[in-house]
Amino acid sequence: MRPNTPKHNPNPKRPSDGIRKPSGIRDLPRYIAECVKGFFTRLFYIVKLVWEASRLVLIAMMLLCVLNGVLPVVGAYISKDLLNEVASLIGATASGSIAENIFVTMRPLVFLFVAYFIYLFLNRLFGRINSMVTGIAGELVVNHIKLKIINKSDEVDLRSFDIPEFYEKLENANREAGMRPIQILSATFNVISACISAVSFVAVLATLSPLAPVIIICAAIPGAIVNYVYRHRSFWYMRHHSKERRAMNYYSGLMVNKDMVKEIRILGLGGTFISKYKKEFSKYYRGLRSLIMKEGVTQIIVGFLSTLANCALFLYVAYNVIFEQGEIGDYSLYTGALTSISGYVTTLLTATATIYEGTLFINNMIEFVNEKPTVVPTVTEAKIPKKGAHHTVELVDVSFRYPGSEHNVIDHVSLKLDPHDSVVLVGLNGAGKTTLIKLLTRLYDPTEGKILLDGVDMREYDPRALYDLFGIIFQDFGKYAESVSENIEFGDINRHHEREDVVAAAVRGDADSFIDKLPEGYDTPLTRMFEEDGIELSGGQWQKLSVARAFYKDSDILILDEPTASLDAIAEKEVFDRFTELSEDKLTVFVSHRLSSAVGASKIVVLEQGRIVETGNHEQLMALGGRYHELFTTQASRYIDGGESEPNREPTHRTEPTPLY
Repeated sequence: MRPNTPKHNPNPKRPSDGIRKPSGIRDLPRYIAECVKGFFTRLFYIVKLVWEASRLVLIAMMLLCVLNGVLPVVGAYISKDLLNEVASLIGATASGSIAENIFVTMRPLVFLFVAYFIYLFLNRLFGRINSMVTGIAGELVVNHIKLKIINKSDEVDLRSFDIPEFYEKLENANREAGMRPIQILSATFNVISACISAVSFVAVLATLSPLAPVIIICAAIPGAIVNYVYRHRSFWYMRHHSKERRAMNYYSGLMVNKDMVKEIRILGLGGTFISKYKKEFSKYYRGLRSLIMKEGVTQIIVGFLSTLANCALFLYVAYNVIFEQGEIGDYSLYTGALTSISGYVTTLLTATATIYEGTLFINNMIEFVNEKPTVVPTVTEAKIPKKGAHHTVELVDVSFRYPGSEHNVIDHVSLKLDPHDSVVLVGLNGAGKTTLIKLLTRLYDPTEGKILLDGVDMREYDPRALYDLFGIIFQDFGKYAESVSENIEFGDINRHHEREDVVAAAVRGDADSFIDKLPEGYDTPLTRMFEEDGIELSGGQWQKLSVARAFYKDSDILILDEPTASLDAIAEKEVFDRFTELSEDKLTVFVSHRLSSAVGASKIVVLEQGRIVETGNHEQLMALGGRYHELFTTQASRYIDGGESEPNREPTHRTEPTPLY
């Protein structure tokens, strides 16, 4: 059953960062305060992520941050003294006043050279250690965030996957699981290092002229403003155009999907999907290119003005050294300080803008991680259903609609399923059969009405304990890239796994016949996703494996949502016979397109447009001559009129025409 999702709005509402924009000049201080608060909240969240991933790595990054801030200033002073000493020796040599003992004369210079060598070595050493720590931190943080995402995906409601906005959050969260958090933290520590160095150099430059550092800082501010403006615009553009990125990923994914490539090649759809990909990219790229070009031109103009200010200060330093009896080392120190301050201020403001942009993107991940499940117990102390017992399930005036839809997929359904019932759900595609299964298993909660398990509202039970009651095979069952044995054991991960139990389940599911012929039997890896010697099963073989998985679980209620669609009628009958034998004492619910499987059911429920139109067993409904009679005789006539039969074919092929329902 495909969910009804709202159509795409060509003019979507711009996503919010949770901060109300100022309505006037009076609101500006509040707006700035909220922006700053939000910035630091997100930044501290990133620090918390790194702390959770590895405390030792975070401490190492903090220590390196301080060392990287102090080291440039130490290097500048060593360079100054080194140049002054060289100049002094040159002057002494020219005047003939140099001492006769060369070692005594060169001793201060040698000492400074050694100090400078140590400075260069430490600078390179700390740079290399910083790269190693950042690389390790990146891997740890990526893993930590990935775990957060997959744990949250395991926690959120199934209904969330029917909401386009949820996919946007999921896409954004997955994108942030890359290197962005550690990049932001590294940039933050770079800013702190730059602050330490810049403050030190400002103190040095202030001894020459108190106005010099002020001019340098003022010259760098326009570039910072440009950075902030365009980082913010870039963030909103990326978020506003999430749909185009998802579309590009979808079309590019289709072209490399091994399950789709056959149909795409035969139908010649490759060109169509490539064209659609290009169209989405064109829409996405057009605005992004304009944004990049505007920022580039603005930065060139601002950079030119900043360079003029720097040149003027360089001339002032040269004048001071030449005409105010300064030393050559002073020129090196002051010009180095000018260059460093300019660079650090630019780094400081640019990195802060980058951090600001990054923290806005991190907000996407925070929103995803904060997604709260609603399929939770409605009572303080959740009830635990009794395992290994007979159960009654009752739907009381149940209606359900998918998120974003105004149409009821299930419409005021009341139905009681008693212990030992063998129930078959019948209806055309879109009648609501699969949705009803999802409600029975509490993957969704009803929009209206309630579902009782043993007389108690299902919402009062612990969901995990409730799920443990069900043995279920969905139409789109899992095909796991694991061994044959594990694919069966996944039916009940909580039991102690014994090979004989796995084999018994395979025999019941009629899967043992093909498993025994596999190269490594039950240890054969399936699919070639990870193993070169992996085996690709046919659709029918996968389906038998999923049936074996259901048999492996000793469940109280068995639910089969078209589990035999890839099997022929004879193989399907064998599977249903086995299920009937297994479920003699259990409540069983079937959904099948072949109405022959409904003949032996104790209760047949006919659904139409989300409503129950008929209920009874086969004889009662055939005698009634209503909707079930019409569907059954229509399908039966296909075999009689078409001369269809069920010869002894490979059990992985269908032998009857595709049914209408």
